[in-house]
Amino acid sequence: MRGTLPGLPTPQPLLHQLPAVYLDQPFVAGFLSALDEVLAPVLLTLDNLPAHLDPRTAPEDLLAWLAGWVAAEVDGERPVDRRRAVVAGAVALHQQRGTRAGLAAAIRAETGVEPEISESGATSWSSEPGSALPGSARPWVRVRLRVPDAQALAPTRARLEKLLADEVPAHVGYEVEVLTAEEAGR
Repeated sequence: MRGTLPGLPTPQPLLHQLPAVYLDQPFVAGFLSALDEVLAPVLLTLDNLPAHLDPRTAPEDLLAWLAGWVAAEVDGERPVDRRRAVVAGAVALHQQRGTRAGLAAAIRAETGVEPEISESGATSWSSEPGSALPGSARPWVRVRLRVPDAQALAPTRARLEKLLADEVPAHVGYEVEVLTAEEAGR
């Protein structure tokens, strides 16, 4: 039970669910009103269970618990709306994990910035045997973020590095470039 609220009305008083013979008994009325007070938070929580399990409407203290259900990492430093978005999008993000689109979505969720991602891999086909292979032999990923103010992204930089270490395969090198509007224009 999340907590009791004094004077919280019960959605279905127990006394009114008994046969009429018991309605005028003071002991029964007192006993059931005490039970109603204890059960009211439980019944209201159960009635609102779908809202508690939806990351968009769940109480803030349940977000970390919901995040555990969908294997999403949320920390208290992020704004609540960003934490809700991470938990709500976690399942879709897991479906795209290991792809360029999945990496871009994870970076957007972490930073709120649209990333430019370039990588060493490529595919091609040829009717000529022995054609040159596309891409490069050493695998790499480069993430470029264009932001108005690089200092605003500084607190997120460590989490971004950890995110890339988690999302990019272990044998693939990666680098992060943060460009401001002035640097992007050069």
